[in-house]
Amino acid sequence: MGAIYLLRHGQASFGSNNYDQLSPVGHQQAKVLGSALKARGVKPDVLISGTMQRHQETAAGAVGELGIELPLQHHAGVNEFDHENVIEVAEPRYVDKLVMMSDMAASGDPRRTFQKFFQDAVARWVGGNHDDEYNEPWSVFKLRVVSALEDLVKATPPKGNTLVFTSGGTISVICAHLLGLNDAQAFTINWTLANVGITKIQAGRDGLHLISVNEHAHVEGAQPPLLTYR
Repeated sequence: MGAIYLLRHGQASFGSNNYDQLSPVGHQQAKVLGSALKARGVKPDVLISGTMQRHQETAAGAVGELGIELPLQHHAGVNEFDHENVIEVAEPRYVDKLVMMSDMAASGDPRRTFQKFFQDAVARWVGGNHDDEYNEPWSVFKLRVVSALEDLVKATPPKGNTLVFTSGGTISVICAHLLGLNDAQAFTINWTLANVGITKIQAGRDGLHLISVNEHAHVEGAQPPLLTYR
């Protein structure tokens, strides 16, 4: 059976002008991910990345540690949903990031306040009652990801390994699809996914099997601390 490894990107640059680039911690996480894959004997036959900067930077760091020379294929189907659009539809004032950061700071607990706001914004998006307001409605995102999964299966050799550098929302949709979970349950997965976490799928004649979700022992307990979720 072939194996597909869904690899969440390293920590992005939350609060900066370019969220999509990896933070210094994210770059370090990418290297640790590559070392962890090498230590467990994963020898990739196919490398696939989303088209986002954080996907490609994570791939570069991890592949460098693996010490392999394979072409990196790009597949926009595994890109993350447009979280900025989801935020701005929920609160139009947050088109200006400085306004959002100011509101969060005024709460006294910016991280907790943002997480609660973002969860509510995502719930509104997933609910499907306001699809015309979003650049990519939840139903379209979900269909895109499931279609991309079919492409990943086709790209994976029968006894080979495919590494896919992607995002938490994409991984959550795939897991929910394989487990038969509803839309709301899909995002209970998303909130707990660690940066550079590993999710493994086996693909065989009898279909797809979810082997593991969110393995992150390679960053847990690291010094300096490397366990992050955004």
